[in-house]
Amino acid sequence: MQAARRQFKAYLPDESATRDLGGALARALRPGLVIYLHGDLGAGKTALTRALLQAAGHVGAVKSPTYTLSEPYRIVLGGRQVEVIHYDLYRMSSPEEFLDAGFREDFNGDNICIVEWPEKGEPVLPPPDVNVVLDVSGPGREVELQALSDLGLLCLESLHYPPIP
Repeated sequence: MQAARRQFKAYLPDESATRDLGGALARALRPGLVIYLHGDLGAGKTALTRALLQAAGHVGAVKSPTYTLSEPYRIVLGGRQVEVIHYDLYRMSSPEEFLDAGFREDFNGDNICIVEWPEKGEPVLPPPDVNVVLDVSGPGREVELQALSDLGLLCLESLHYPPIP
């Protein structure tokens, strides 16, 4: 594995580029993947997740789990149904809330777990395979993806962005 694929950086000048990256990530998903999303409020974490889920085949609304803490979605990946669970831990007051809610059981090697504000779940939150860091930059966003496991490396190696027209 080339060291260059452990990390991916891009500038997303607009919402369309964010949707394109979400689509590229959807095509690179693997069962069991844990993705952490880092960034300030308004950095595009939910927008990227929405684009990923829609590109992965979810039909219907993708709502932010700000108040529910988690929202599950079913997609078909490689011919099998996989649950993608989107977490937003912003409103958690302690990591124990994560445990009390039974969320740790969702990180089972089959589900794909996407976590906004993962620092709110440390140290009880399972480690990520991919870290996504979004930063507002001018009218767009800078994004960096970091592979932190073998599964994360597989994901980044199969990521094709920008898409070829």
